[in-house]
Amino acid sequence: MVSLRRFLDLLGREDVRAISRRYFVSNGFDGTLTSIGVVIGAVLSGVPDGLAVVKIGVGAAVGLGTSGVWSVWEIERAETRAEIRRTERAMLTDLDDTQFERRQQGARTVHAVASGLGPLIGILIPLIPFALEGALFTLSQAAAVSVGLGVGVLASFGAYMGSISGQRWYVAAFRMGLAGLVVAAINVFLPG
Repeated sequence: MVSLRRFLDLLGREDVRAISRRYFVSNGFDGTLTSIGVVIGAVLSGVPDGLAVVKIGVGAAVGLGTSGVWSVWEIERAETRAEIRRTERAMLTDLDDTQFERRQQGARTVHAVASGLGPLIGILIPLIPFALEGALFTLSQAAAVSVGLGVGVLASFGAYMGSISGQRWYVAAFRMGLAGLVVAAINVFLPG
């Protein structure tokens, strides 16, 4: 397992940060769109209260979070092993239990954590209004606020990616946030 200090050291490496960032944003995007779909679908199907929506959403968060960690762990395990084998062939030496191998394995951990955190954040933030349903919001108000929060999360992902790539952050934020509105609209107009 990777210590916290080593984890933070690995995050200081741009090559590790770039891959982890991709996993985090991609899976966060998926999680947020899933959350918006779950919220609209749950409310339109007649769930009795906000707690039911939260339970459904947490189930989705567990599924997507586990998928993010597990899939990236296995993908990076295979890719890391392949890279180590290529390096061993080029260097004509065994790299088992070397700093190179440990660094590659540590990066895999960082990638898996980032991949799992993205959907958790993307799903759980939009669920917050449903935890306050009855006390602060009606069910339909919670849904509207939830979609707004989801669009905000998506826009934040877009602004972040736009800023690191030298694009206009607000254009990237708009493009990403628009996806949330599209998903909400499609779910509202689905038959049933």
